Amino acid sequence: MDEREKRRINSPWFCPVCGGEMKPLYAGIYECRECRRQEYDDFGKVRAYIEEHGKQPAVILAEETGVELSTIDMFLRTGRLEIPEGSDIYIGCERCGCDIRYGRYCNDCMKVLTGDIKKAVFNEVVGEKPKKPGKNNGDQKMRFLDLYRKKK
Repeated sequence: MDEREKRRINSPWFCPVCGGEMKPLYAGIYECRECRRQEYDDFGKVRAYIEEHGKQPAVILAEETGVELSTIDMFLRTGRLEIPEGSDIYIGCERCGCDIRYGRYCNDCMKVLTGDIKKAVFNEVVGEKPKKPGKNNGDQKMRFLDLYRKKK
C-alpha cells in the first residue's frame, strides 16, 4: 500500500491517548507501540461493522462508520470488499456496465483486455517463429551484426 492510499483510508499514525506511534497489525487494525491501544483505519472500521452487524449496503456502511462512500467504492474496486451474492445492488463493470460483485471489470471484459495486453507486451523469453522458413537460413545474417560492421 503506498503513502497516498494510506492517507486516503485515514490510517492512524499516532495514538490519540498517549501519542505513541501506531503499528499495523492486520486488516485495518493498528496498535500503539506504547500503550497497546488499538485503532482502526477506514477499512478496519468497515470490516468491524460488517462483522458485528452483518451484510449492509454501502450507503449504510458509510453512514454508520463515517467512512466516505468513495472510499468504500475504492475497497470494492480493489477487491478488499465484495458485494454478497443475491444483493439488490451491485457495482458496474467499467467497460460494459454489467453487474459485478467486486473489481473493475467483468470476466468477459477482462479476457478481452488481457488479450490486448498480451499482444502489446514484448516478452524476451518468447521467441518469434520465422514467417517463411527456408532451407538456406545460413544466407540470412543477423541484423545487429550488419549494423555493427558498418560503424567500424
